[in-house]
Amino acid sequence: QAQLVESGGGLVQPGGSLRLSCAPSGFTFSNYRMSWYRQAPGKERELVASISRLGGSTNYADSVKGRFTISRDNIKKIVYLQMNSLSPDDTAVYYCNAGKLFGLGPQDCWGQGTQVTVSS
Repeated sequence: QAQLVESGGGLVQPGGSLRLSCAPSGFTFSNYRMSWYRQAPGKERELVASISRLGGSTNYADSVKGRFTISRDNIKKIVYLQMNSLSPDDTAVYYCNAGKLFGLGPQDCWGQGTQVTVSS
């Protein structure tokens, strides 16, 4: 059964940093593009960052460019979101997503989400 498990969320002061992790299981990780989304209260879910299957290509929402970095390790089978210079506007539930590019497995998979709260 395909599964994504996020970790690393929590409470952090403005200007601080957090690193989110997402551990996949049940599918061939390297066949999937990986992304992080977030959803703040009362707002729609939005794409934060994504990374190609081999990690050679990334893209970011304008609001996080220069502050967040997405990375993946296909040997360890994990994807990270390093978040620096956090502001209260970054407060949201962060979700990991896997999107299949080819091969067997589910077309799409979501994690359960991890809460990030930026507050003094």
